[in-house]
Amino acid sequence: MRCTHCGANIPDGQLVCPVCGTEVQIVPDYNPLEDVLAREVKGSVEGATRQIQTSDIRRYRRDDRTKNVNATRVLSREEMDSLRERRRAAMRGESQSRRGTGEMRNTGGARRGTGEMRGTDRLRQRRQDTGEMRSQRRQMRMEAARKKRRNLLVTLFILLVLAVTVIVLIYQNSYTSMIKKGNNAVQLGDYAGAEGYFERAERKDRSRPEAYTGMARLYLAQDDVEAAEDVFLSAIETQPTNAELYQAAIDFYLEAEQPEKISALLEDCEDEKVLSAVEEYISSAPVFSPEEGSYEEVQEITITSETGGDIYYTTDGSEPTVASGTRYTEPVLLQTEGETEIRAIAVNGDGIPSVVSSGVYTIEFPIVDPPAVTPSTGQYMEPEQITITVPEGYTAYYTMDGSAPDPESSSTKKYSGPVDMPENTRTIFNAILVNDQNGKATEATTRNYITTAD
Repeated sequence: MRCTHCGANIPDGQLVCPVCGTEVQIVPDYNPLEDVLAREVKGSVEGATRQIQTSDIRRYRRDDRTKNVNATRVLSREEMDSLRERRRAAMRGESQSRRGTGEMRNTGGARRGTGEMRGTDRLRQRRQDTGEMRSQRRQMRMEAARKKRRNLLVTLFILLVLAVTVIVLIYQNSYTSMIKKGNNAVQLGDYAGAEGYFERAERKDRSRPEAYTGMARLYLAQDDVEAAEDVFLSAIETQPTNAELYQAAIDFYLEAEQPEKISALLEDCEDEKVLSAVEEYISSAPVFSPEEGSYEEVQEITITSETGGDIYYTTDGSEPTVASGTRYTEPVLLQTEGETEIRAIAVNGDGIPSVVSSGVYTIEFPIVDPPAVTPSTGQYMEPEQITITVPEGYTAYYTMDGSAPDPESSSTKKYSGPVDMPENTRTIFNAILVNDQNGKATEATTRNYITTAD
């Protein structure tokens, strides 16, 4: 029998073409002769009464060969029944039969004897070989994938190492690293090295305050407070709008216990953003009312501050502090003649003292004219009453023996109303006015009175 696919010769009993591997199609056993015989016996099928001729058998066999070109041979009924039974058993145990080296499929033909088993074994072996090849290819693909993944991991690791190395190198030369190295050098007493690190950091970024703070601490470690302060003042002079520099300078003054210098620093600042950023440290200088100047009467001086807080003042020109000043609770009274300098500070709620405000006040009480005394000097036939004109705020004093009036002397009398002129005598009347606020006396007014009787 030849293969219908490639034309190769197929040995008997073999179910697979040895050349192309095409399975042989097995057709059910169909013997026309048996049908004819059955019709002759039963006599019920058309044409069955006709006697079977040899030519009929030949024709049926010829037709059979024509109709079943793919069959290798005709199976007997017993073989057909056996094949059907196997197919049913195979269908019932299909799921179990798939295990092992391969699945044996029934393509509709029948296995016959030992040859059929050999063909099935070859088919199974071929499928097993195919499965092994597939398994090998799958393992090769898995191995290639593992190798690719391993190479990728190695590449990523190398890139990570390079990235870490670059980051470390960048950090070692970064602003933050310079500051850290400088601070460590200060702690170790390597002042020259620390100065170099801080200068390098400053060159990298002049706007950041850490380099200036580090440099200031370097000078403080060497007990050079003035140089430490100058670090911030110089930086702020070139960057007057840098709020971070102002904050760093404020922190420096607080650390150095010089809070009084904070207000002086902020007083020169004109940038509103900076002042807003350090608002909590602002303490407004006190304001005096009335303003300093010369006055001819007693003055009450009030002291206020926009930022509130406590106010401390002095009246002797000394520097006011919380410890040495007088806490302001009521207006300062200036009631003596002369010059008085009032100096005051305001301390805000955070304990930051303001700059010192000062005011110089001069009190010069005016000297009025000598008092008016009536009657005027003269000779009188009859005694008259002597009167002194006393302005408001003054008290008049007089004597009648020619001596100069003195409020502390017993011979001086306080004027309270008209004084009777003595009779038949000569009287020298002297009168003065004394300022009730300052006790300052005017020049004396003198009158000579002579009284004579008729």
